[in-house]
Amino acid sequence: MKSRILASVAVSALLALSGCGEGQKQENAKPQTEQAAQKTQQSESERLNVFFEETFNRELMESPEFQTYMGMKSNKGKWDDRSEEEAAKDLAQSKNDLKRLTSEFDFDKLDDGTKLSYRLAKLNLEQQIEGYNWRHHTYPVNQMRGWQSSLPTFLINFHRVADLEDAEAYISRLEGVAASADQRLAGMKLRQEKGILPPKFVFDHVIRDIGNVTKGAPFEAGEDSTLLADFKKKVAGLKLDEAKSADLIKRAEAALVSSVKPSYDKLLTLVKAQQAATNTDDGAWKLPDGGDFYSYRLRRITTTDMTASEIHDLGLSEVARIHGEMRAIMKKVDFKGDLQDFFAFTRDDAQFYYPNTEEGKAAYLKKATDMINIMKSRLDEVFITKPKADLEVRKVEAFRERSAGKAFYNRPAPDGSRPGYYYANLYDMKSMPTYQMEALAYHEGIPGHHMQLAIMQELENVPKFRKFGGYTAYSEGWGLYSEALPKEMGFYEDPYSDFGRLAMELWRACRLVVDTGLHDKKWTREKAIDYLKVNTPNPEGDVIKAIERYIVMPGQATAYKIGMIKILALREMAKEKLGDKFDIREYHEVVLKDGAVPMKILEENVNQWIKSKSE
Repeated sequence: MKSRILASVAVSALLALSGCGEGQKQENAKPQTEQAAQKTQQSESERLNVFFEETFNRELMESPEFQTYMGMKSNKGKWDDRSEEEAAKDLAQSKNDLKRLTSEFDFDKLDDGTKLSYRLAKLNLEQQIEGYNWRHHTYPVNQMRGWQSSLPTFLINFHRVADLEDAEAYISRLEGVAASADQRLAGMKLRQEKGILPPKFVFDHVIRDIGNVTKGAPFEAGEDSTLLADFKKKVAGLKLDEAKSADLIKRAEAALVSSVKPSYDKLLTLVKAQQAATNTDDGAWKLPDGGDFYSYRLRRITTTDMTASEIHDLGLSEVARIHGEMRAIMKKVDFKGDLQDFFAFTRDDAQFYYPNTEEGKAAYLKKATDMINIMKSRLDEVFITKPKADLEVRKVEAFRERSAGKAFYNRPAPDGSRPGYYYANLYDMKSMPTYQMEALAYHEGIPGHHMQLAIMQELENVPKFRKFGGYTAYSEGWGLYSEALPKEMGFYEDPYSDFGRLAMELWRACRLVVDTGLHDKKWTREKAIDYLKVNTPNPEGDVIKAIERYIVMPGQATAYKIGMIKILALREMAKEKLGDKFDIREYHEVVLKDGAVPMKILEENVNQWIKSKSE
């Protein structure tokens, strides 16, 4: 778009000067010079964007799983290479890409949009290089994103079977689980040698997940296992002749028995050994150079230089503020008692929960879908650009629902073959109160993650690494901001639903306290659980699952409030400076138009918009 604008300006300048006499020839030299400079600028931008395309495509073609996620058909029977050799190769490529970026391209000759791409690419490469030093400070098996559940999740949700070749590729992936698992197991053993093991509580979750994946036919008598049931369902959709379908299923069963089951048996043996070898220390502080690692995580997650202590104090302040707003709602509903009494009431009263039955779960999903559809009909009031991709509300699959989080989102396929998915975890309906339904739907769906991420994927004239990358503080900050925005639009009419909104925000404020408490201040798991139990209305099961999540994902939970606070602060600054010129639709366009960016760059973008509106 910028190139077309530059061309228009040049053409307009030439047209304005047409018909000039001989005495004006020297005046023509300036616009011609400017036009040539613009062409040079345009050429440098185009050259850099070719570089971005080449490096993105190289990384894409090196990841069969990313290709599948993108809806591509190439390498669909393979798994990613997770060897140490591949990690070293990736590091060398990142270093070379950074060297080329900074030495082969003239930043000053780039157009504004490509300058932003340059800055983001440079930051990403620098982070990848720094991150190599911490690549083992992770837990490959955990209750949130461990490969024991992410591997079958990938096959079920992302490996489409639209034809016979896709079915053959599914079988190839089942057969390839053995080699992929060996790489993953080697990574777990290497971490153990370095003194990096998950805390003891993690392993019971992992062992349960392993049992869920390897339960049923063809591993044992009974109903089909999760993966076999998925494969049969997908093959049935092809409507092949009976003999061909039977042959495919027989081969899949053989691969499950010869490749998947032995791999999970090896994993189970290692997991039990590591469970016996680990302890109950929970925070990142226990890891080698744990303090430096956590500081790195906070910088990367928040895209700020805030220290753990600053984040902790911010959390305490926000908790106190939100408690005050909750007390105001208590008065509105004429509740008698203190805040702890109100928490107990909203936690225990049956009126706030759907039945823990299939009918209750179906009713929850329908209501959540209705809420999103109503919000869709109101988007024009506050947004200019809307997503093209569709959104579907789903419940978390049975094989992982006991371990998975409360709610989460998966992006749509770029080619439109798969919608975005808002997953609600309905394993225990007592963890999904109706007064939080609105806030959850807005956060995970519209105007939250689905809107922001779908719009980002649909951006035109930006390199692909910006469409499919991200910054946690931006994305989760937007998600939390999207819970608050509907309040200004007249939603949350029910005071209890508004209490649910505040409860969700309180949850994120408490995260600032407990995440830094666990990983910097050496809080125990039990102390962090007690803090949430006292300061939030959430049930104990919800609290335990959350603390265990924060333990295995250091720093991630700090992104929500820090990002939201920044987005709100920039909006209030713009309102103050622009007065009557402020337009909420334009502000949201500024926030969303470039996709995910660090907080510093978001502030620059807003300031530039304010300046343009003030001139």
